[in-house]
Amino acid sequence: MINDIKNLLGSDADSLLNHTCKTVSKDLLHLPGPDFVDRIHIGSDRNPRVLANLQRLYGTGRLANTGYLSILPVDQGIEHSAGASFAANPIYFDPENIVKLAIEGGCNAVASTYGVLGSVARKYAHKIPFLVKINHNELLTYPNQHKEILFGTVEEAYDMGAAAIGATIYFGSEDATREIIEIAAAFRRAHELGMATVLWCYLRNDAFKKDKDYHLSADLTGQANHLGVTIEADIIKQKLPENNGGFKALNTGASSYGKLDERIYTQLTTDHPIDLCRYQVVNCYMGRAGLINSGGASGAHDFADAVRTAVINKRAGGTGLISGRKAFQRPIEEGAKLLHAIQDVYLCPEVTIA
Repeated sequence: MINDIKNLLGSDADSLLNHTCKTVSKDLLHLPGPDFVDRIHIGSDRNPRVLANLQRLYGTGRLANTGYLSILPVDQGIEHSAGASFAANPIYFDPENIVKLAIEGGCNAVASTYGVLGSVARKYAHKIPFLVKINHNELLTYPNQHKEILFGTVEEAYDMGAAAIGATIYFGSEDATREIIEIAAAFRRAHELGMATVLWCYLRNDAFKKDKDYHLSADLTGQANHLGVTIEADIIKQKLPENNGGFKALNTGASSYGKLDERIYTQLTTDHPIDLCRYQVVNCYMGRAGLINSGGASGAHDFADAVRTAVINKRAGGTGLISGRKAFQRPIEEGAKLLHAIQDVYLCPEVTIA
């Protein structure tokens, strides 16, 4: 298993597999493990039904009872338009094939829309945990706008047997205040009903694109994570950081943005990808809320890219990967193989916390 991982990492293998994190020590983190729900969530305000659903999430699929998660998300039919998302593999216009891929791929859960999961709930809700994505950015308003709106109610997700709900907040956008208030209320209701909560903590503001795309900066995404756990997200979904210094870049000239401390850049991070990702974990209450990184868009090197992301996430102290387009935009057998390659990183004992 480790040799396959090394081969996919190629020239990055030594840097990623042998790196020692000297910023925030692994000893300060709440790391994934078979007892994660008992060790971390049992002392929280989550009720027994939430604990049971969290344990179901962590106890399903190839990664069952490891403390790690592999989730298949297919909400791109709304977020990126159905035609653009499924033209490469039209079988996924049929929701049943989405659930079949998640099961064949050994995932802990399948994340999708009310419509997708509701259409097959009686057949599959007891076979794999459902994660219902409750809000989306629709792409038919002209010109396109970036606003996450609710597509249903928390009660609908509960009625179809969902183990968890998920939502996106565009932190940094002009719509962020409404979305924070709305999703905080939805998460409270979900916890009352016994469902776990997962937050897509995404940044969205054209001003974040300067010399680099600071939507992917460790400092800004880390703060988005911290806001996410503040509204009691049990699991945080975040894009893998690719740079740093977003706060500094936005505090130039006459502008004043946010608050920063130089130690964020000199002591809490370096430019190594594992250290950048660790800062994201640190902002998830030192790992009390699991960090799952997204798999990203499909491309020419999907297997290598997915394994690289998984290695960075695991060694940083993260909880897993949520990878969709890389898996469903290919034949189902090959998509399942990609999901297994991701999961192998978390099952491989030689890939350790940095």
